[in-house]
Amino acid sequence: MKKDDLKSKTSEKLESDLKSTKVITGALIGVLSVLFAVTIYGLIMKENNQTFIALIAVAISCSAILPLQFSSMKKIKAELELRKNN
Repeated sequence: MKKDDLKSKTSEKLESDLKSTKVITGALIGVLSVLFAVTIYGLIMKENNQTFIALIAVAISCSAILPLQFSSMKKIKAELELRKNN
């Protein structure tokens, strides 16, 4: 997210973006947790591991989105704090 992009948005829009990003991140964490749990259970209990190995690769690759989401939330919070202090 560009700095200029954040400065051009209103505070209400930034708060809305922050809230939606938090909801999406929470949902992603929930879904990835379930996917990891099912995958680990499948790897331990089932004979055919090919499907579960593929699922663990999907879960790991999707979890790479989380740091980007946290970074985006941090930037939005910083911009809101900057506006609050001025």
